[in-house]
Amino acid sequence: MFIVTEQTPNPEAMKFIPHCVLTPGPAQAFRRQDHQVGLSPLADRLFELPAVEGVFIAKDFVTVTRTPNGPPWGALRLQAITALADHMASGAPALNGSAPFEAISGGEIEDEIRGVLGLYIRPGVARDGGDVVFDHFDQDTGVLWIEMRGACGGCPSSRMTLKATIENIVRRYIPEVKRVEATADAVEDGAPSRLRTWMDKLKGVKSQGIRPVFTQNGKPVSSDQTLAVDART
Repeated sequence: MFIVTEQTPNPEAMKFIPHCVLTPGPAQAFRRQDHQVGLSPLADRLFELPAVEGVFIAKDFVTVTRTPNGPPWGALRLQAITALADHMASGAPALNGSAPFEAISGGEIEDEIRGVLGLYIRPGVARDGGDVVFDHFDQDTGVLWIEMRGACGGCPSSRMTLKATIENIVRRYIPEVKRVEATADAVEDGAPSRLRTWMDKLKGVKSQGIRPVFTQNGKPVSSDQTLAVDART
């Protein structure tokens, strides 16, 4: 089984291409924290790797998202390739049952939005191991809400992609759209940022205040040196 890997704009995600059709239906994303065993045999196998945080299964590729503090891709990449190859050799499907399809019609404008996303945006995003899914459109404010999945979720450059590329393209073809935003769920689908992890660790930690700095003849001295001076005096 020959599996090609590609880096994505998200340093926590890598794209794996097994050169076969994984699912004829829409792509699906799975997260370790709420994954239900049995929905996707392929995701089940990949989640056996402790460092795998998310699995995004598209038609002909899989994007694996690692935990922020997990091992480097040099090690995890080979483990994921082995898991994928073993799964393909077993003959088990990537997904069990029929995948839920997106709603086809929600009005003329929504249909046009879905068409633009499918024709001009999703193919390019898929090359980077991700996907963009229509969430809802607020006609009163002109705000289009989308969900960014796979490598796009949690990617450091996702905000720039959202504004500089997706928003410009959608507004060019559909003037009713004034702004494009990502749903809050999109942030949760991606790997948690290191900043968020660091802030969570600080919750409940009391500040110890500013540590005093002692000097002697204009030069800083250690607390041990200060104690020695105090003892002599």
